[in-house]
Amino acid sequence: MESWRRCILLMLLAGISQPSLAQDSLEDLLEPEVERRSSKEARIDNEDFELGIYGGVIGIEDFSSSGLLGLRAAYHLSEDFFIEANYAQATAGQTSFELLSGGAPFLTDSERKYRYYDLSLGYNLNGEMFLTDELVFNTATYFTLGAGSTDFAGDEHFTLSMGVGYRWLLTDYFAVHVHAKDHLFNSELIGDKKLTHNFEFALSATLFF
Repeated sequence: MESWRRCILLMLLAGISQPSLAQDSLEDLLEPEVERRSSKEARIDNEDFELGIYGGVIGIEDFSSSGLLGLRAAYHLSEDFFIEANYAQATAGQTSFELLSGGAPFLTDSERKYRYYDLSLGYNLNGEMFLTDELVFNTATYFTLGAGSTDFAGDEHFTLSMGVGYRWLLTDYFAVHVHAKDHLFNSELIGDKKLTHNFEFALSATLFF
């Protein structure tokens, strides 16, 4: 009996004299080892300028939809805001009257050339896309509002533009966009003067530098 009492006393003395060992053992039990996962993420480093080309379709009001080809340049003021300039051209199709009547063309070939340029302010809603556990891409949904000019049917029209787009940054310097935009201007080409809506849908590829 006396020997058991001595053993218990020695154990108590050992615990009092070495509290740090007891604490370390408790921490080992309470703190699990978590393996940290590394991911590869494409990001814009210090590149503020963006330049690219885009192609798509534009629906010219009162005329059929036509193929569109354009150039895009942007300067990123910050992570959220940017300034964008665009120039594009298309060739307008026939009006419904021309298609139904089979009469003389409403416009000459040169007057069917549709060209526009605009300058817009854009705002980004930044996000991320996870393709795998280790492969991550920066993305952004963005909105633009701007003004410019449209040259169509032998006349120039002051034009407002409103757009929405989605940008996918594949590498530090290469991005793919898809966007939709409405070009609004007054026209009296067919009948009374009215506000026309000319919707554009396009896919673009751009480089940051």
